[in-house]
Amino acid sequence: MIKNEKIKAAEVQLTGLNGEDLGVMPTKEALALARQYKVDLVCISLMTSPPPCKLIGAGAAREEAQQAKKKAGKAPEKRKVKEIRLHLEMEDHDRDVKQSQAERILKKGDSVKFVIQVHGAKEGEAGKAWAEALCSALKEHGRRSTGVQVSGKQVVVQLDPLD
Repeated sequence: MIKNEKIKAAEVQLTGLNGEDLGVMPTKEALALARQYKVDLVCISLMTSPPPCKLIGAGAAREEAQQAKKKAGKAPEKRKVKEIRLHLEMEDHDRDVKQSQAERILKKGDSVKFVIQVHGAKEGEAGKAWAEALCSALKEHGRRSTGVQVSGKQVVVQLDPLD
């Protein structure tokens, strides 16, 4: 937030203490007005010409900056992607454990990326079928964000939680 003498523009679009539009005026005149009312001249954005500025009391400017910072801090966090590694020779019980693990991760709100290790084209097809089965088994907890990708020695699919 740029305040008072740090504003370098020749003229500014000024808004008064109560939100009234005071129009475009030279920056020196706006600064004189701010000193007269014993408040700060605060530049809202430098993206337009003339830049929009407001007359704000010192405490109000600080409070407004704190609220903006607080609001920015509450931005939604990026969802984490948890990777679960599998291979075709796994026992049925181990597969069930990995599936319930994925279910728990999706319920928590994070994404799950299944990586199934395969060897060769025949296993690639079996891995793809297994990935499809996992997706359909977990469809009430998450949806696919990517298709099933078979590349070399692994089959990959990512599920995002339902919002």
